[in-house]
Amino acid sequence: MSTTMFRRLPVEHATGRLYGGRHRLRVVYRTRDLIVLGLGVMIGAGIFKISGEQAATTAGPAVIASFLIAGAVCLLAALSYAELSSIIPVAGSAYSFSYVAFGEVWAWVVGWALILELLLAASVVARAWSLYATQALADFGVPVPSRLAGIIGQEKGFDLFALGILLLLILMLATGSRMSLKSLWFMVTAKLIVIGLVIATGLKFFSPGNLTPFVPPAREAPEDSRSVLDALLGAVGGGAPEVFGIWGIFAAAPAIAFAYIGFDLIATASEETDDAPRKVPRGMLASLLIAVVLYVGVAVAMVGMVSYGDRGTSTPLLADAFELVGADSMGKIIDVGAVLGLTTVILVVLISLTRVVFSMSRDGLLPRPIAGMSRYRVPSRATLVAGGAAVVMSQTVDVLTLEQMVVIGTLFAFLFVAASVLALRRDQPDLHRPFRVPAAPLTAIVTILATGWLMLNLKVQTWGYFTIWMAAGLVVYLVYGRRRSELRALLEAPPPERPVAAPMAPAPPPGAVPFPGAWGAPPPDPHRVPPPDTPYPTGRYSSAPRPPDRRDDSGAFSPAPYEPAPRPPRPDEEWPPQQGGGRHRR
Repeated sequence: MSTTMFRRLPVEHATGRLYGGRHRLRVVYRTRDLIVLGLGVMIGAGIFKISGEQAATTAGPAVIASFLIAGAVCLLAALSYAELSSIIPVAGSAYSFSYVAFGEVWAWVVGWALILELLLAASVVARAWSLYATQALADFGVPVPSRLAGIIGQEKGFDLFALGILLLLILMLATGSRMSLKSLWFMVTAKLIVIGLVIATGLKFFSPGNLTPFVPPAREAPEDSRSVLDALLGAVGGGAPEVFGIWGIFAAAPAIAFAYIGFDLIATASEETDDAPRKVPRGMLASLLIAVVLYVGVAVAMVGMVSYGDRGTSTPLLADAFELVGADSMGKIIDVGAVLGLTTVILVVLISLTRVVFSMSRDGLLPRPIAGMSRYRVPSRATLVAGGAAVVMSQTVDVLTLEQMVVIGTLFAFLFVAASVLALRRDQPDLHRPFRVPAAPLTAIVTILATGWLMLNLKVQTWGYFTIWMAAGLVVYLVYGRRRSELRALLEAPPPERPVAAPMAPAPPPGAVPFPGAWGAPPPDPHRVPPPDTPYPTGRYSSAPRPPDRRDDSGAFSPAPYEPAPRPPRPDEEWPPQQGGGRHRR
């Protein structure tokens, strides 16, 4: 296997400071835009669902602690992303970080995992958008034509709503990102207002008795929820997996981490951000902290309104909780917030998927024509290719059953980002780091352990599908990416030919007069006329025949054969110059 597979991408090449031409994307984002970008993807319809779902099936009222645990793990990962984004502010995010820290083959592995995460996320959320939009139409009393009843709001197969929302957002992104940014601001602001109303209304019906027992007694978990960690513990100790209890608090954290996924996507906007080394870390950390506060607030309102035991697993949605306490009107508001939230999630996920595909194509690991720029200064080809793949997947695959694949792809990238911080701190300690992870070695190691633990809590089936996907990606790399890599072409290119110096002229014969300026030559005599056969010097190390002599009619040399022509006067001086005065004296 070629050693170029493990050759690292220089930081100067990754950021374009040495080779140039890397940053061709239009600068459109500021710090507040990045915060909106993060909230747009982290706060979707899951905020109205996941707290009730996990409280009813896994953790009970202690789901509040599960939200804090998942948020802490994501915050640790965000610190690593922030440092690397300040060093390598490029569109590839974790893919580019791994390219610099570990080498090409590992960068491909991470990039392939990111494609899995983002491609599936766009497809899954588009399907969920169709379901929520259909429910919203029903709640508002909008009749659906009978001929469309079988092609909208479908969990699998052809779905008109899922197809329509994907095509609309792909067209918006392919024709420039300013329109999409304005739309994102509007939709994020609207859904934040909805969330504020939900929390305020929910707290009106808050009852402390619904929080007891805060940690319900443990019970055996259903067979279909068996995780890799459960399998390992069962093989070692022979016990059965459990939900609720202390173990249920930690078991709910991986599913909740799915809700926080999205802060890492801010790193893919680095090339489109002014002063990215400073603004990207700020936007990333600020958006994650705001999201954690909002999720915990909704969870407190959810579990405080209705006891997890009274709700049961059949009504885990927040709208159902409001219906149980008599606030039916909140259901319509939640429908609007859910549709807007899912729209922004699809939009940001498509932006990030496009940038990752663009970055990998620019490096030659995917076909380079995909990295072409349109007249709008956006990667329109990458948008159409990535968006087209999302459309095909959403219409042909039962993606709602593969939701955990999004989580495992993201956590896999988290592992490499934290490890990249350690590798670059060791190998390139002198890199300029506008943002530095506090207590970097310890923080990065804890991040790796916590992320690995979250991955072990995913289902065995999810790990099987992920292994198949990564094996297929390795085949694609060996067949195509390794041969077409720009880094390989750069390393294997022959060195440029150095210019050959002109040959040195032979030394003058013994007794010849050295040319003026040579070592040992007497000072030049302005009144001396050289003999006709004397070589006339024209360069420091070369000689040439003397110009034709000036002779008078008798054959004698003229008194001053090389007297220069008089200098013409300047406009601001007297001419001829006067002795003893004026600017120019002789």
